[in-house]
Amino acid sequence: MRPSRALTVSELNHQARHLLETSFMQVWVEGELSGFSRPSSGHWYFSLKDSKCQVRCAMFRGFNQRLSSPPREGDQVRIRGKVTLYENRGDFQIVVEHLEPAGLGALQQAFEELKRKLQAEGLFDTARKKPVPTLPRHIGVVTSPTGAAIHDILTVLARRCPAIPVTLYPTSVQGKTATAEIVQAIERAQAHGVADLLIIGRGGGSLEDLWCFNEEAVARAIAACTLPTVSAVGHEVDVTIADFVADLRAPTPSAAAEKVSPDQSQWLRRLAELEQRLGHAARRRIQRQEERLVQLARRLRDPRRELQDKAQRLDDLDLRLGKAMTQAIEHRWLLTRHLHQRLDMQTPARRIDAASERLQQARDRLLAAIGHRLRRQRDRADHLGQTLHLVSPLATLGRGYAIVRGPSGTIVRNAGELTPGDPISARVGRGEIQAEVTSVKTGAE
Repeated sequence: MRPSRALTVSELNHQARHLLETSFMQVWVEGELSGFSRPSSGHWYFSLKDSKCQVRCAMFRGFNQRLSSPPREGDQVRIRGKVTLYENRGDFQIVVEHLEPAGLGALQQAFEELKRKLQAEGLFDTARKKPVPTLPRHIGVVTSPTGAAIHDILTVLARRCPAIPVTLYPTSVQGKTATAEIVQAIERAQAHGVADLLIIGRGGGSLEDLWCFNEEAVARAIAACTLPTVSAVGHEVDVTIADFVADLRAPTPSAAAEKVSPDQSQWLRRLAELEQRLGHAARRRIQRQEERLVQLARRLRDPRRELQDKAQRLDDLDLRLGKAMTQAIEHRWLLTRHLHQRLDMQTPARRIDAASERLQQARDRLLAAIGHRLRRQRDRADHLGQTLHLVSPLATLGRGYAIVRGPSGTIVRNAGELTPGDPISARVGRGEIQAEVTSVKTGAE
């Protein structure tokens, strides 16, 4: 069915950009840097690739000025940024906010050393982990009172099971004092004695931001905690020492709340059905208002994004000026590729395959000719055998004639060769007769 109105390209790209930016949080991506460009505007443009794919990236001057030196072509790097769409060209890209070399840095080395040490001591062993209650009576949370983590946890719990009380044990989750404060908060939660499990975590960030959860003091405090512990640090891709020591690891604070809270949707299903019947008209009006609000929100754009788009558009036009010089090279490359394909079609392997096929066909024809020749020779032999049989003495004997042999065994051709009383033998068509001559007649009588 044809729609009443088709989207313009601008509308399609705008909706796609909005969908990308609202569907993805910050992402970390690692790969090889290629196609690095640094126009006079000070912004950086490059691609990040692996063995199969690549993605375009833009790092604006306000972020790349934080780096001591620009990256080089072929560098293996890790970036953090936001997934978006450059609407003017319809390009999927990442707006990079942080860039660092890939591989083990000083913090990563410290992380690996502490991980090996605690693992050797058995702090990561499954056998020492305490079971997490499936229906907790009271949940304790060790995190910042102003961070997104506590908001996410409370939001999920309010949705899944608001009857479970929650106690916050506030602490810093970043900075020099964060390690000591987290240890003290864990100890306060144990001393308080009201919670039957403890969620420890914070929202996402860089390795430096999450480092307090990689400190040995925090790891040992979690291991020594008498309450079942759930580690909920950062995003799903972030891994800390606390994740290995805790009794249960959740990829995010929201996921931690999901894991430890029962789903009371079944309890509320009947109420939801009644609410649906009573509030159908109200919900329709709210839905219309929400749709209108979404449309207005899509039309409202951040002025900084507009400036970034204009800057990127200017850089794009600047880059297009240099592309004309590469067209001849691309043409030669395509010609070389075409010649390579033609050469590949003439490879000896193909000719050998064709010759092998012709040889097989010749062999089949030879075998057929040999069979035909043998049948002809067999028919000729049968014909000669029949001819030989016609002139054979045996055939003559078969017609009633006999071969007579005298006493000496010689064939008798004349009756005069015998005398009465001589023993003779007569060969007939079938068998042989022994007899004695009683009389002899010569001549034609």
